[in-house]
Amino acid sequence: MLYPSASAWRDAPHKSVLVYGMSGLGKTHLSNLLRGGGDWFHYSIDYRIGTRYLGEAITDNAKAEAMKVPFLRDLLLSDSIYIGSNITFANLAPVATWLGKPGDPAKGGLPIDEYRARQEQFRAAEVAALRDTAHFAARAQRLYGYPHFICDTGGSICEWVTPDDDDDPLLRALSDSALPIWIKGDADHTEELIRRFDRAPKPMAYQPEFLSQVWDEFLREHAVAPDKVDPDQFIRFTYARALAHRQPRYEAMARWGITVTADEVAALDTPRDFVDLVADKL
Repeated sequence: MLYPSASAWRDAPHKSVLVYGMSGLGKTHLSNLLRGGGDWFHYSIDYRIGTRYLGEAITDNAKAEAMKVPFLRDLLLSDSIYIGSNITFANLAPVATWLGKPGDPAKGGLPIDEYRARQEQFRAAEVAALRDTAHFAARAQRLYGYPHFICDTGGSICEWVTPDDDDDPLLRALSDSALPIWIKGDADHTEELIRRFDRAPKPMAYQPEFLSQVWDEFLREHAVAPDKVDPDQFIRFTYARALAHRQPRYEAMARWGITVTADEVAALDTPRDFVDLVADKL
């Protein structure tokens, strides 16, 4: 590991960490806490995806929808209006809206082949954004003078790596530049995440094999044609299965760094508390 002991971590003049785990367990909360202290640079993978790697696709998708409205079509064709996405750390909705949900177009769904294509575009974008971690860690120090760095990853990082492989290229590159930290939830957290998702289902990225499995399972159980699938019903159906699918993958990744609990992260009040927590785990 980048910091082989608690003393090495405490004495390091430039601390660099990468946090991962299911969305909703505290990654962004922790990042905001550290950034608020003034000494930590916050690198958001989802923000990087939306502004660098999928920015054009997101804007084109919005334009395509606007072109369906005659009034907006005329304004676009005459360069009278401009359409763009306003992505911020606190508002990553344009990325999720572009990723979409599969199913009935009348209910806002995408044809499954288009959905799979967007999933692959997202996978490539997320891997590229993760590979930028070392660059941004160095850039934050060189350009802005931040001594410390936190990479706030998306929940789907576990889908694109082989954590049991000591030579996994992505995990090797990430662990060489930052200490991986798994924010682990318990059964109560899982139930709350499912309840929260059921109230407001949001698009997710899935491993291709997993997506095919749950898509076929949904079609069989509901005896429905692909173009008649209710998009929200499908992703609600998929969410708990996705949690169960990802949990062992996160657990396998844990050997690359340290593990903290969601409750421990929620209890942090200052950056110093975080430094102490990591030292205790090391």
